[in-house]
Amino acid sequence: MQIKRENNQLTMAKYTTIIWDWNGTLLNDVSICIKAMNKLLNERGISPLTENRYRDVFTFPVRDYYEQIGFDFSVEEFDTPALKFIEYYQNFLPMAGLFPEVDAVLRQLKNNSINQYILSAMEHNSLLLSVRSLGIEKYFTAIAGIDNHFAKSKINRGIKLIDDMNIDRSKTLMVGDTLHDMEVAEALGINCVLVSQGHQTAKRLKVNRNIVINSLSELEYCL
Repeated sequence: MQIKRENNQLTMAKYTTIIWDWNGTLLNDVSICIKAMNKLLNERGISPLTENRYRDVFTFPVRDYYEQIGFDFSVEEFDTPALKFIEYYQNFLPMAGLFPEVDAVLRQLKNNSINQYILSAMEHNSLLLSVRSLGIEKYFTAIAGIDNHFAKSKINRGIKLIDDMNIDRSKTLMVGDTLHDMEVAEALGINCVLVSQGHQTAKRLKVNRNIVINSLSELEYCL
């Protein structure tokens, strides 16, 4: 494991590249995800989610998450609520901003000549619009979303990104907010740090001794 702790901080010196997750890592969209989902649940007479409940059950693939919170795909196709969720989410998206420390962290990394990429399970064109609307596209060498709205695994997209950009896996760190980000990092052969202010709780993220930080400001202190 290339990541090590010195005085309870992560050592970043070996890394030349960071691959960022978007939703819940850079974009603070937990509240709008809950808001959009609760509209769907209300339409079906299912109890709404609290933030604590949401962060305890949200998972990938998202179909499993839908089933956990009460959707019955024997009476409707998964695509029906999944597409409606995207519609509601897009309507609420202008309400979501970056986590407070994001701009400072990205700027400092760029100033330190760290190559930065976004790898997201968000549909690619929607991802580009979201990043551009928040004024941070300038920090990234490339931005990579997937080709659909169903938030399936981004492993294949990550492999393509690494191959296309000729990224050195041994000098690359992924930063995400879900266990799926760790799964993606393992599949890509790169190290990973998880941040616990997004879509899953610190307790869930800390399984298998994953390295977990409370906010991106902890990453900034290591530069």
